[in-house]
Amino acid sequence: MIDDANRVESGQTLHADVCIVGAGAAGISLALQLAGTGRSVLLLESGSLAPDPATQALYEGEVADERLHSPLHRYRQRRFGGSTTIWGGRCAPFDPIDFEAREYLPGSGWPLGYADLVPYYERASELCEAGEFAYTVDAAFGPAVPPLIEGFHSDRVTTHTLERFSCPTDFGRRYGHRLRASANVRVLLEANCTELRTTEDGSHVASLAVRTLGGTRFSVVATHVVLAAGGLEVPRLLLASRRSHPGGIGNRRGLVGRYYMSHIAGTTGTLTLDRPVSHGYLVSPDGVYCRRRFALTPRTQRQLGIGNFIARLHHPRITDPRHQTGILSFLYLAKPFISYEYGKRLHGEEALSVASWLRHVRNVVADPFHTAAFLAHWTRRRILAERKFPSIIVRPRRPCFSLDFHSEQEPNPDSRVTLTDELDPLGVPRLRADWRYTRWDIETIEKGLRVLAEEFERTGTGRLDYDPATLERDSLRYGAYGGHHLGTARMGTSPADSVVDRDCRVHDVDNLFIASPAVFRTSSQANPALTIVALSLRLAEHLKALAASGRPAAATAASEEVLVHRA
Repeated sequence: MIDDANRVESGQTLHADVCIVGAGAAGISLALQLAGTGRSVLLLESGSLAPDPATQALYEGEVADERLHSPLHRYRQRRFGGSTTIWGGRCAPFDPIDFEAREYLPGSGWPLGYADLVPYYERASELCEAGEFAYTVDAAFGPAVPPLIEGFHSDRVTTHTLERFSCPTDFGRRYGHRLRASANVRVLLEANCTELRTTEDGSHVASLAVRTLGGTRFSVVATHVVLAAGGLEVPRLLLASRRSHPGGIGNRRGLVGRYYMSHIAGTTGTLTLDRPVSHGYLVSPDGVYCRRRFALTPRTQRQLGIGNFIARLHHPRITDPRHQTGILSFLYLAKPFISYEYGKRLHGEEALSVASWLRHVRNVVADPFHTAAFLAHWTRRRILAERKFPSIIVRPRRPCFSLDFHSEQEPNPDSRVTLTDELDPLGVPRLRADWRYTRWDIETIEKGLRVLAEEFERTGTGRLDYDPATLERDSLRYGAYGGHHLGTARMGTSPADSVVDRDCRVHDVDNLFIASPAVFRTSSQANPALTIVALSLRLAEHLKALAASGRPAAATAASEEVLVHRA
């Protein structure tokens, strides 16, 4: 069932076998897997079914450098469904190399491998409504698909891998009815977990403190507790729970909040092609939009000592009216009507001069038929469609493109989030984000683009021109990219260099687990959504195995006294 936490009697203690904090992609995926198991599940969600400004404001905090990080209440949604209510739907798995220890990348090496996640990736792709787990051209389409660029063949760069796109699926709207109908799952909306209370020795979560903005307070006692909030809220709650852990839960070695990663992303250069190009989206047999990209092979990454890197064909830089494309100028002029999250992605920060504005208007006037055709397509295939066309695809009037790149970031302990002295209305300290990049991050992009330029020239397929002097600036245009908040409670084999183990359990706390991008050890080239869901599904199997084994999470009075609460 789905209920309102304001209806819970203040001072009451609720009991469950599993308590999940956060009803985004991770929390809902986890609850779905536990539905029908006979174990009582309590899913706590801070928000409601609709956006609420007061609840969203609980995310507000500080950033160390506003040029490098968006405000903390942007890109995240504190509501049922979490950030899947606004995501773009891009899905891609991590690559095998991402899980490996790389001698040139300190802090790399997950305690599990790609093969460990493949069964869960398969289910995650279906749950995200991205279709079957077929993320190569051959697996999804067979060998008959025309090449991305005719004549481009390289041992250093592959065009064989795919991104698949969800509807995009709002997990709350898509799966809420299943949770509502489940006999063993209870969802409480407007329920904010404000503290994890551990036993005196700190080894077991004895209860959770929960508050609503309406003034209700109650506690939850659970055999297993799962934090399924994002990569910023997980460290915030761990660090704020200081009764038995002066530095915060899981933070005995000062690692919670450190290694804060995102992705380095940007758009750069001019790619002039001399061969036919297949630009746009492929539609798989199961009706899913798919897109090819340029990706450095693992061998190339190792040879150059750089991170994972991909690039996509992109329309010419939208701010420059010399592209002479009416729809690009139309979109640029429409900037005030585009949401912050997508407006920041679509446009640069250049001031629009009167002369430039007039040239953009001239492009629109001179290209009315293409502009009208695009708007009709966008209305039909994006605005009105159930499965939405993923992004703006514009074939430029000249065979020139820019490159949209997305690359891995080095795990850096100095890139971190910490608590401030300011409290939110529920008494929880607000966050301060100090996201940092390293020279290695920029070198990955520099060397990745250099390889692409060399391969275009070698194959005679085109020419890539870009300015190395402005590349770092171009790479930091978005700063910490969008909603990719990773690594702040990282996974590992030892408490000396990690917060959770391979089963996502917090070291030294026997019944506390984390289902969140916070546990990512490295960031890969891929959007985190598919891996978040896969890890959540794997954790669900682990929790079911623990229940089947009959092994208690801890030999404490708190765990022995847990009662099943059924709504």
